[in-house]
Amino acid sequence: MQAAPGTASVQPAIRVSRKRLSFVKVIVLLFLSILVVTQIYPLLWLFLYSMKSNEEILSGAFFALPASPQWKNFTDAIESGHYFLYLKNSLFVTTVTLAGVLLLSSLASFAISRFRWKYGQAVMVIFLIGLMIPLQATLLPLMIIFKNLNILNTHLSLILPYIAFQTPIAIFILSGFMKSIPNEIEESAIMDGAGVLRIFLNILLPISVPPMMTVSILTFINIWNEYILAATFISSERLKTLPFGVNSFVSQYSVSYGAIGAFLVLGALPVIIIYFLLADKITKGMVAGAVKG
Repeated sequence: MQAAPGTASVQPAIRVSRKRLSFVKVIVLLFLSILVVTQIYPLLWLFLYSMKSNEEILSGAFFALPASPQWKNFTDAIESGHYFLYLKNSLFVTTVTLAGVLLLSSLASFAISRFRWKYGQAVMVIFLIGLMIPLQATLLPLMIIFKNLNILNTHLSLILPYIAFQTPIAIFILSGFMKSIPNEIEESAIMDGAGVLRIFLNILLPISVPPMMTVSILTFINIWNEYILAATFISSERLKTLPFGVNSFVSQYSVSYGAIGAFLVLGALPVIIIYFLLADKITKGMVAGAVKG
């Protein structure tokens, strides 16, 4: 029985395409492996750094394993670095900021994306301009304003600018998602007698959970390690946040490098845990918000 004409030429073509596919797969896997190493290695290096003594660190052997693990560095980081006090302050500031960002950005995104008014796009442009304002340019004006309002050296002096700087990107993500929601959902709800507030609370918000999770995680990561505003507006020891803990190990005549590394590990630990637990939700939320411009 003879093969159909052209069958012999098709088989080599299939083999060539499979070889190309396997070659591309190897290249992609190699690239991803390099990416994983470059992302994980700094964390591993920081942990090894935190387990070394000052002598080992100052010897210049940055890539060597610790001769004897210095667990005392972590004890010093917790006790001398006031870790739990600064952790409590960071959790409070971050939680209140997150609540404010989600509330304001969801309401603004709802108005911009679902209401038909001629100033909707202009308001959106104003929020996007907020993304281009450098944080450093606002320090002096905010210092004067907060001093006149008598809220300098309070957590409110951190929460207000944090909300202001995180809201534009949150609106950008949420409004992009809300524009992709079919209008028929609202029309059917209006026919059933639902008002604007009910549509927002019972329909739009439950649907918008993925991008709101993305906003929550990005806001958390950005606020958790912020130092410039905190160093400018906070001077009281009992109100300081986690980034200030590093200063506890720097004195006039000595520096405890191992304790600094241990404090950095402890400070980064909450962010790392939350990111790895919710990393897939960041991707889903960003993709959901990019369905429509």
